[in-house]
Amino acid sequence: MLGRFVTHRPRALLAAALALFVLLLVAAGGAMDSLSLNRFEHPNSESGSAARELADRFDTGAPNIAILVTATGGDVRDPGVAAIGARLTEELGAYPGVGDAWSFWSPGAPDTLAATDHRSALVLAWAPGDADRVRGELLPGIETRVVETVTDPAVALTLGGADEVFRDLAEQASADFLRAELIVLPLVFALLALVLRRATLALVTVAVGLFCVVATLTALRLVSVFTDVSTFAANIALVMGIGLGVDYGLFMIYRFREELTAGHDVAAAVRRAVASAGRTIAFSASTVGISLAVLFAFPFPFLRSFAYAGIAVATTAVLAAVVILPAILMLLGRRALPAKQTGVAEQSFWYRTAEKVMRRPVAAGGAALLVLILLGAPALGMNFGPPDDRVLTPEQPVRAMYDTIRADFETEEADAVHVIAPQTGPDARGDIAGYAERLATIPGVLRVDSASTADPARFTEDEATWLRVVPTAARLATDSSGLVADIRATPAPFDVLVGGFPAEMVDYRDGVTARLPVVAALILLVTFAVLFLMTGSVLAPLKASLLNLLSMSIMFGVLVWGFQNGALAGVLGFTPTGNIEPSIPILMFCIAYGLSMDYEVFLLSRIKEDYDRTGDPIGSVPRGIARSAPLITAAGLILAASFAVYATSGVTFLQQLGIGMAITIAIDATLVRGILVPALMRLAGHANWWAPRPLRRFHDRFGWRESAEDTAAPTQAAVG
Repeated sequence: MLGRFVTHRPRALLAAALALFVLLLVAAGGAMDSLSLNRFEHPNSESGSAARELADRFDTGAPNIAILVTATGGDVRDPGVAAIGARLTEELGAYPGVGDAWSFWSPGAPDTLAATDHRSALVLAWAPGDADRVRGELLPGIETRVVETVTDPAVALTLGGADEVFRDLAEQASADFLRAELIVLPLVFALLALVLRRATLALVTVAVGLFCVVATLTALRLVSVFTDVSTFAANIALVMGIGLGVDYGLFMIYRFREELTAGHDVAAAVRRAVASAGRTIAFSASTVGISLAVLFAFPFPFLRSFAYAGIAVATTAVLAAVVILPAILMLLGRRALPAKQTGVAEQSFWYRTAEKVMRRPVAAGGAALLVLILLGAPALGMNFGPPDDRVLTPEQPVRAMYDTIRADFETEEADAVHVIAPQTGPDARGDIAGYAERLATIPGVLRVDSASTADPARFTEDEATWLRVVPTAARLATDSSGLVADIRATPAPFDVLVGGFPAEMVDYRDGVTARLPVVAALILLVTFAVLFLMTGSVLAPLKASLLNLLSMSIMFGVLVWGFQNGALAGVLGFTPTGNIEPSIPILMFCIAYGLSMDYEVFLLSRIKEDYDRTGDPIGSVPRGIARSAPLITAAGLILAASFAVYATSGVTFLQQLGIGMAITIAIDATLVRGILVPALMRLAGHANWWAPRPLRRFHDRFGWRESAEDTAAPTQAAVG
């Protein structure tokens, strides 16, 4: 029915599609401004409760704004510099929206707010509110109306703080998005022109991908009206929009060419391509969308943003590939065929390779499996840890500021751990002093500020109190999570909440990792169900899941070897920190799993199609691979190249995403699908398509079964 609709009035359909694209383009123009600047925080955690108590009772919090004051020719204790520092502290504290401010020049301030050589010192401030308010409204104003108004040559000022770090990170990600657009689109066009041997078709396929990107950005803008959507979702929209648009576009074009080569007229070829390839594309898109939809299981806007992007990309890619592209093919007709036919599928490189593998499946499959295991082995050493300013390049001013703090300061006061006791009792002074002393004995604690050691008015409110545990730079750099655990394990004479930036990062990491089993189970269960509905087999989905997990191990191995351990630092210009921020591997897992299953659907659909027609469990494998592997390899390498563009990013997160995904997709589309799949299917034989009788009856009733007309594949097909 859809095929008849597309071929009935293709010009009218394309005119409507063009009008829709123009409307989407206008709407997408404001998408970047509507996206949010999320924080890495767990709102329902202990540290979140501590932050709320500290704000409500004491009108303060963990400093998220900092200004580094450097004496250009002397000492921060010099009268002139001290006067500037004191005035700066007062102006920052009085700035609308800032809740609290203090500095090295505040009365009773600790000496650790200055560098050990007293060449520089810090002004710290706490500003309540969400990331959009602080980063989008307060920081630009503070930069222009507070920092830049200090023109005295005796000092140099640098604006910093956690929110400034991530403001710069978001701006860099947006700049990388625009630069990637300028690189990815011409690159994809050039690769498609080589693959399709038709510049017109290459341009059409790029247009399909561009439609997906624009439509996804529009969808994200719409979603942002109701909830927060991270700015990083735009980067995913670009690479996945282009990637899926190319994948599905190529699949439809290859199938259309096959039908034309088999002798069908143009209209019949379009209808048959839509009927067969369209169903495969729909199944494939559902696996991609579902793989990213599981990110809704996390209670973090940052990760949920990518679920919105993934669902939008998958949906729009189906619309573009199954409706718009066939209308274009209807008009192009035989001009869509390559200028030179490359021969029949049974004479292709992939057919011969599959046959060789299937002659010695144990040896070939074992060798490929060994390679995958070796590449994935470093993943066993993955260490999750918090992100910091080192996700930016050293050239960024805020990064240079924190390099100075790490080198010259005894500790980072902004990273103190806060311990809040909402109810201490009527006579708690002795208990507070004793508790502070116990906290001070924890290895790596530099000092503990409390009502018993500092200004009581700052640390008490009615029967509530709070303590500030200041760690050494060494403990903070090497074991911040262990420090938080030690503080939480220290017996307290009253109920306490432990917060502050180190605790927030620990709670965020734990919140992410606690959901990993649920997310993994959801992905495996749902993709198993989708592949079962497509194949009617129990073994095929299990095999696909196993191979996908092997592919994922390569991605994690690259992250550990290249980024956590720093093997790629010299090439890519980032600073290794010895850990990986946990949400990035999870995001990559969901994307890569969905895309790997995408290729598995393409491959299995052609093998199953041949098996249904011939009943041959062995011969159907190389024939199905021969008709799908050129597409999978071309699409995979194009998508890998698109991701690899982000290796040039100024943000380590995006470099990890780009390199990890590019290597994983390239290996998955070649080594896994070209060697491991035929080896395993040869060993399984008829069991590839086995299912218990109850499941077989279920599939007969509800599964995907093509009509005889759809599955009547040509005996010869163009594979180029």
